[in-house]
Amino acid sequence: MTFLLLAAALSLPAQVKPLPKLTVSPNQRFLMTADGKPFFYLADTAWELLHRLDRKQAVDYLAKRASQGYTAIQAVALAELDGVTDPNPYGHLPLIDEDPTRPAITPGNNPAVKQAYDYWDHADYIIDQANARGLYIALLPSWGRWVNSNGRSDRSLLTPANAEAYGRFLGQRYARKGIIWILGGDRTPTGFEATWRALARGIAIGVSGKEDYSAVLMSFHPRGAETSSTAFHNDPWLDFNMHQTGHGLAEKVMSWDRIAKDYALQPTKPVLDGEPLYEDHPLAFRARDFGYSFDAHIRQRAYWSVFSGSCGHTYGNHSVWQMYAAHRKPINGPLLHWDEAIHRPGAAQMQHLRRLIESRPYFARVPDPSMIPNPLEGAGRIVATRGEDYAFIYSPQGRKFTVALGRISGAQLKARWFNPRTGTQTEIGLIPNSGTHEFTCPSEGFGSDWVLILDDAK
Repeated sequence: MTFLLLAAALSLPAQVKPLPKLTVSPNQRFLMTADGKPFFYLADTAWELLHRLDRKQAVDYLAKRASQGYTAIQAVALAELDGVTDPNPYGHLPLIDEDPTRPAITPGNNPAVKQAYDYWDHADYIIDQANARGLYIALLPSWGRWVNSNGRSDRSLLTPANAEAYGRFLGQRYARKGIIWILGGDRTPTGFEATWRALARGIAIGVSGKEDYSAVLMSFHPRGAETSSTAFHNDPWLDFNMHQTGHGLAEKVMSWDRIAKDYALQPTKPVLDGEPLYEDHPLAFRARDFGYSFDAHIRQRAYWSVFSGSCGHTYGNHSVWQMYAAHRKPINGPLLHWDEAIHRPGAAQMQHLRRLIESRPYFARVPDPSMIPNPLEGAGRIVATRGEDYAFIYSPQGRKFTVALGRISGAQLKARWFNPRTGTQTEIGLIPNSGTHEFTCPSEGFGSDWVLILDDAK
């Protein structure tokens, strides 16, 4: 009876439909489903998900993130934390003799009999559970340490000679799953571009039977303070650019500026921040000097990024990415175990940003710095985005600001305040859509961030 109850709890929901295929919007600014519906990339960073969690833990984690409105989960097949030598919870490794051309595959996939399934069956199970809950897996085939050989612990297991074969294996296995392919993994690609390109080619061939990059949606996760556009912007496999703005202080990172630069590149491609400051992370890796981040920092990074042109955003928690638990070696001082950290407030607040963006016409939205004559600097930076008949202006510390009007339609505008902490709105009233207008936020100070919503009154 106990086993039957556990099996039922871990089974897939009935009548699961495949997730829609994703592609880039016609204006090359956003992601969307193949039938033209907007797709807001709201990801959580769970790098060690496939490597460190057992099936029940994975289901608990995925259910939580699905309930919080996430649309994607970033996870790694050959994981960073000794993912090719340290077995998963069932004692399985991903490769035979650390050879990417020899995935460790055994017959069967039975959770009741440990010997009857392997590392990849476990990965299949988690991906299926994610897809069943509406979550795409943003899958990194390998962390960068298994491609680059520059660091002390980095080794080039993947090379130009074998990366295509490994990519074909993954592409064939997951061709019908809800996957967003993310190459890279926290490393500068310089000197290893050929390996990453071979991996991209292999995935495309594995998915479609030929080198057809239209069959996949693909990006590249770079090292901190870097962007995929530096090495790969003109590559045909790179569908959207990804930044890692990282874990530094706002005045050093200036994520709004980094996103804006990729937004302006030609050819036009969507852009997003694939690794901003994590919640509960030592600020600038110097906890003694600056303390740890909390939800206010996380909201700032999210709204700065999206209002500056991103097609989505990635959240992360410092304990969750590494799936930290009592028996694990901590990386850079995590504050909580992962199963506690999934309940932190910043994780839940990201859904308010998604719902705000999806509440107005989606594909016409553009960043518009011209709406803010004095945008301020550092942690007080004010950013604006708009469509044809609406605008959103974000004040990260509740500082009052002046808006240059006349950028959207309407003789009069309906104004209201949006609270990023709760998703609630408060009416302000009608204002004329001309000249300039000063707005005073309902509260001021670090953590008192607000979004001004302006709509054509008609």
